[in-house]
Amino acid sequence: MSRDRLFASLCGFVFLINLARIVFAPLLDVFIAEFGITEATAGLIATLVWIGSASLRLPTGWLLTKVPRHRVVLGSGVVLALSSGIAATATTVPHLMAGSFLMGIASGIYFVSANPLLSELYPARVGRVMGIHGASSQIAAVVAAPFVALALVVDWRLSLWAIAAGAAVITAATWTAAKRTKLPTAGAADRDFVDGALSEWRIIATALALVGAAVFVWQGVFNFYELYMRSKGLSEQAAGALLTLVFAAGVPAFFVSGDLADRLPHVSYLLGIVGAFAASLLVLTVVEGLLAIAAVTAVLGATVHAVYPAADTYLLDTLPDSTRSSAYATFSSVWMLTQSLGSVAVGLFLERGYTYDAVFTGAALCLGATIVALAALERAGRLPS
Repeated sequence: MSRDRLFASLCGFVFLINLARIVFAPLLDVFIAEFGITEATAGLIATLVWIGSASLRLPTGWLLTKVPRHRVVLGSGVVLALSSGIAATATTVPHLMAGSFLMGIASGIYFVSANPLLSELYPARVGRVMGIHGASSQIAAVVAAPFVALALVVDWRLSLWAIAAGAAVITAATWTAAKRTKLPTAGAADRDFVDGALSEWRIIATALALVGAAVFVWQGVFNFYELYMRSKGLSEQAAGALLTLVFAAGVPAFFVSGDLADRLPHVSYLLGIVGAFAASLLVLTVVEGLLAIAAVTAVLGATVHAVYPAADTYLLDTLPDSTRSSAYATFSSVWMLTQSLGSVAVGLFLERGYTYDAVFTGAALCLGATIVALAALERAGRLPS
């Protein structure tokens, strides 16, 4: 029962952590108007959250060979509370960028420490636990747009102050739950970060090849999703509703994908999910009409969010206790750095005169070609599983 209480507190924790990463997407047009910046600069503000999320994942992996996982999780809560306050007080673009970067750092510290902890709390149900935890994270993405809209009634800064206050409360609650829980010792043998990561390089490289390009594309898509929908002739309200829908579709996808990841061959399952995401993105660029766009949006949201618990399960269920945190931190760091560049890449293409449809069509086709190549390697038995 004590483990379940800790798990519940971590689900609340990840809700705030992901809200901090997603909250900048619905604020991009506010930043463009208030600070007088271009789309590329606005995209960079959102990108810095993800760069921050990637930046300290490797050092966090090393720290986990010295410090218990739950203590590192608590540290991430402190960082989130302070950094959200910094972003909320921003009066210049560099100040805002610094706050977004630090908020991203908090999320990186959290995921690298919390995911191995959860897999070791429930070693027989890794996929299911990753699915539930991920669904809690995804709920934050669903409420981000209406949360920001509500805050804008007063001031956009209120959204960031709310995150800061919530982070302080959930950190205290997690500390209390951890004190009452007999924590696992599965990672006690993982004490050499470099050797642990190098020894699992084939699994790390395979996981990155399977999901790296997909999450890069996805970052560029979702941060500009509202603006993309408006370019298709939809109203501001409809565009906001579709952004909410793309995240809402991910909530059941996390649950279902986590369970399926426990039952299906990891590599084949990941290839299927990423292929479905590429196909749905390609279809999105050609459909017209609100109902058709909404249907494709739901499929797009479900397929891309199914990637995350499947990828985590592949790593955490496959890696041995002696290398789990080291290898997972290495994978997670590179994975996050890959996806963090998606928003600024899309912004740069748009500034050079390419349309949203052209950019996303090209991305879908490139992603599809990658999946075909990886499927051929998997069929030939060249990918570790």
